[in-house]
Amino acid sequence: MTGGAAPIALVLLTVLPLPFPRELLARQTPTSDAGAPAAPRSVVPIATARAVGTPPRIDGRLTDPVWLEATPVTGFVQRELHEGAPVTERTEVRILTDGQALYVGAWLYDSDPAGIVPGEKVRDGDITKSDYFGILLDTYHDRQNGFVFTTTPAGIEYDAQVVNEGEGGGIQLPGQTRTMAGSLGGFNLNWDGTWTVATSMDSAGWYAEFRIPFTTLRYGAGEQQTWGLNLVRSIRRKNEEAFWSFIPRQFSLMKISHAGTLQGVHVPSRRVWTVTPYALTGVERNYSLDPEAHRRGDVGGELKYGVTPSLTLDLTYNTDFAQVEVDEQRTNLTRFPLFFPEKRPFFLENAGIFSAGTPQAVDLFFTRRIGIDTLGQPVSIVGGGRITGRVGDFTVGALQIFTDRAATQSATAYSVVRLQRELAARSRIGVIAVQRMATAQTGNWNRVYGVDGRIGIRDAWTVDWWGAASATPGRDGDAAAYSARLGYETGSWTNLARILQVGSGFDPEVGFLNRRGGYRFYEATVMWKKRYPGVTWLKDWHPHVGYRGYYGLDGYRQEDRIHIDITEWSLASGAMVGPEVNIEHQGLQQPFAIASNVTLPVGSYDYTSMGFDFGTNASAPLSLNLRADVGGF
Repeated sequence: MTGGAAPIALVLLTVLPLPFPRELLARQTPTSDAGAPAAPRSVVPIATARAVGTPPRIDGRLTDPVWLEATPVTGFVQRELHEGAPVTERTEVRILTDGQALYVGAWLYDSDPAGIVPGEKVRDGDITKSDYFGILLDTYHDRQNGFVFTTTPAGIEYDAQVVNEGEGGGIQLPGQTRTMAGSLGGFNLNWDGTWTVATSMDSAGWYAEFRIPFTTLRYGAGEQQTWGLNLVRSIRRKNEEAFWSFIPRQFSLMKISHAGTLQGVHVPSRRVWTVTPYALTGVERNYSLDPEAHRRGDVGGELKYGVTPSLTLDLTYNTDFAQVEVDEQRTNLTRFPLFFPEKRPFFLENAGIFSAGTPQAVDLFFTRRIGIDTLGQPVSIVGGGRITGRVGDFTVGALQIFTDRAATQSATAYSVVRLQRELAARSRIGVIAVQRMATAQTGNWNRVYGVDGRIGIRDAWTVDWWGAASATPGRDGDAAAYSARLGYETGSWTNLARILQVGSGFDPEVGFLNRRGGYRFYEATVMWKKRYPGVTWLKDWHPHVGYRGYYGLDGYRQEDRIHIDITEWSLASGAMVGPEVNIEHQGLQQPFAIASNVTLPVGSYDYTSMGFDFGTNASAPLSLNLRADVGGF
């Protein structure tokens, strides 16, 4: 493919109560709802949270009589396997509130309890391999942002913050680890809220009981609240996923604009604050150089204060990240930097508010640039603060962090300001400003300014765009970058076209840039999603073709790939099978040392490969995934 082929390709390829008998809570022999009529898709369902004086005990058994006071929520409709059909197993949900927390009880009956798939017991684990029940809360009722709380029969906690309907991320895919899913754009899986869930199983099905404190959530003003709500149940052995408020199969739970309504939520009016102090002490002795013992100590902490119910102030001093899990060990065999997601708790809450750019390609603000030097070594964070939340119709975020002097950098101040306005029809507009400034050097700074937005056209069409510019003393070149993405998503088609350009002088020092020196990136994908209701063993056929290409600003073809897969089949059993063809090109303008004694010379490298994927049902006790590739490199 020549340098001028990218635009042509774009054209062509263009979601302490007493024990109570369960029978009194309508636990009868479960029956299928398959014969019931599907809920009208145009009707927004409404649920009411029942106010109670004494909350239920969270033990997963749902035997407290207080649950009887709530009206059951029913009428779940399938997204998968048979879109629009009623859920095949009886499902009831009740919602309570005591003014301090929201309580959700789910009765998940099953005519074949032996077929329930509990899944692994790991927080934020891969829920797609098990049965699960999930809650989406749109606490601002803006139909764009919310919180996800999910569990499985094993009783795991799976939670996330959602911004802009999960733009740039999603529920982690099979085979992804938590850190790979991480915090991507508008889906922050690494956020860990404070909440409680318990589950149980018996001969009639399985049950889940949630307590979600209001202190974990952020919401608008007023003690009487109306929120967006959606509920989802997955029955893994049937490949079935059903929602209380219907979601078309091209979307997921994060399609907040399709959520129903939750009324009767009474929230506390008081302002909440919490303090998390820490103290470290120890003794250090070097017997060969200094036999004297030296005591070491340190103190610090974090403070969280609810300025308003929708605006939160976080302050930190001498921040301690000793308990943060380490990064995955990964070997980089490419010419470009690897992306590692943020894991430090202070930076995770409301991280989606500060997301701007193209995740993992051009992130205008990337918190891992703070407190970690260019060699990957930690730098002490002296202190700082962050304020995030809602002010009227605007989502706001501001952050200021100070780091200490280190061997590779001077003491530095980091500043970020973010402002977004939600518009009608899934649209929005926002601005961001990011600055790094050495506190002791007047000419040592870097700034990035950006504007971004989304235009939603009905449910199917979406236009995402952003533009940014950087400024650094003494640095020349084109310091601008921009991107535009057109997406078309229906039950039968998934199509997209994207262009991204990065100027040769664009340098977001407090961001992430996947390759430097300036480039243009073109992407286009066409996928047809075909179903055959009369074929019991076949779930989906997904023939698709895609193109991705990187070009230098001078037109040099750095890298591109054509992917052709005309026989990808998803089977009703949960298995998948599909051959594919990949046509790839790598262009080297300078030698590339892939190892200490292996260097690839300048030149063009073209190769074609054929691959074959096969995977059995991932929810089975024993599953198999195979991939074979034949071709050159």
